[in-house]
Amino acid sequence: MRETFHAELESLVGDLAKMTRLAGEMMTNASQALQQADLPLAELVISGDDEINALHDDMEQRCVNLLVLQAPVAADLRVVISAMHAVNDLERMGNLAQHIAKIARLKHPAAILPGEVRPVFARMGLLAAELADSAADAIETRDPLGATRLAEADDEVDALRRQLFQILFAEDWTHGVEPAVDAALLGRYYERFADHAVAIARQVGYVVTGELPASSMPNPSGH
Repeated sequence: MRETFHAELESLVGDLAKMTRLAGEMMTNASQALQQADLPLAELVISGDDEINALHDDMEQRCVNLLVLQAPVAADLRVVISAMHAVNDLERMGNLAQHIAKIARLKHPAAILPGEVRPVFARMGLLAAELADSAADAIETRDPLGATRLAEADDEVDALRRQLFQILFAEDWTHGVEPAVDAALLGRYYERFADHAVAIARQVGYVVTGELPASSMPNPSGH
């Protein structure tokens, strides 16, 4: 019985890593669709969101089954709980990649990104996809320090978003309000995608060390 349980648990963790890499692929494709006004690629990302949502539902149900039918304890329980949190983060990551692709589709065939912000978004897209890939590595290797390394890349994403706002609010911005709003929204999507990747890596740290991720700990101020 326990051997079967651990086999199911390992299968769940393996599929979690695959789902994380899928989210990274969706972000890569969404970023390329955005940069190149590639409508077929944008459509591919949008249709792919159905796949990640189906994976979410399947894995969530598997987690519930493991909790109810196997009553895991200690380290095994942490794995299942962390997987449930991570699956929700991954669903949101897929949705965020889809949002970027939808903007690319909505604006097609027009070029969405003015020249001043294109390098910023190219870097944000690369970092976001790398963060997803690194989170998958952390899952597969049970690396408790993965979150620390991901947080450093996430800091760069945050810095790029601040740089983006400096460009958008500069006096020499000549592209009008609508492109500025689109760029600000896109920057938010990239930032949130990166945040979710870091959250997944923190869940891995919880599995290994038993210490709650910082974002899961109650705020002493009560807020």
